[in-house]
Amino acid sequence: MQWYTYVAFFFGGAFLVNAVPHFTTGVSGRRFPTPFASPPGKGQSSSTVNVLWGSVNVAVGYLLVCHVGEFHLRRIPDMLVLGAGGLLMAVMLSREFGRLYGQQGGESS
Repeated sequence: MQWYTYVAFFFGGAFLVNAVPHFTTGVSGRRFPTPFASPPGKGQSSSTVNVLWGSVNVAVGYLLVCHVGEFHLRRIPDMLVLGAGGLLMAVMLSREFGRLYGQQGGESS
């Protein structure tokens, strides 16, 4: 398998994880930061913008995982790279939103 396939799987995992908070918060009708808010990533965007941004993240993640190379759930290297991208994004999001919402390091006091 080509090296760029693993890069695509890594970023696919990151996009899929990033979709979760935006889509779920948007569907629940709450405002949440997006890159389109002012200031970007810190201001609050509408629930509709979050649903759309979450959907775009799912679509990009799907394209990266399912249309670059051949992804197999039972192939350990594929899952490790996808999981690493998702885990890294999850940790980054928890830290960023933890700071934004007054919880240092993403953990509650």
